[in-house]
Amino acid sequence: MLAPNTEPTVASVFAPRAAFGPDGTVEGYASLFGEIDQARDKVVKGAFRETLLRRSVRRVPMLFQHDPSEPVGIWLDLREDDRGLFARGKLIPDVARARELLALLRAGAIDGLSIGFRTVKGRIDPKTRIRSLLAVDLWEISIVTFPLLAGARVHAVKQAASSPRISPPKASFARTRAERAWRALAAR
Repeated sequence: MLAPNTEPTVASVFAPRAAFGPDGTVEGYASLFGEIDQARDKVVKGAFRETLLRRSVRRVPMLFQHDPSEPVGIWLDLREDDRGLFARGKLIPDVARARELLALLRAGAIDGLSIGFRTVKGRIDPKTRIRSLLAVDLWEISIVTFPLLAGARVHAVKQAASSPRISPPKASFARTRAERAWRALAAR
């Protein structure tokens, strides 16, 4: 029996995940510890420890939609803290897709973060069928439209000091319905 998709907690949905600066800087959490995603995976604190020690931050690409042909920036700092995997990086303005992404982020049209990884050590709970990821090999971190982790959302887009601060709009009814349909298809 498969575990039902769990609804995200209020804290995980509305907690700030990342901020994007006018110069293309990116800062936030690529993964949250203890949160269950739509694939029924839960990352455990310490899961990134070995991969971060072994792999240089520059060896973890910043991609768009997990597409290896779409690098859009570089990560400058990756580290675990009590909340999750903290990431700080920069979109590269000379890359057309990075400029488009910054515009989409400012408008609130796209706001997801997602990790690409290989499981090194995991454990599946036989009752809930939830997989705890105890150690992962981090391959990349992407800016995505539909993240598997419901709380992996961008909630702030910083503008230049001369322009007013604009917050992304709340998810529309149509977007919420589209995401629900997407998750239903992914669960099949």
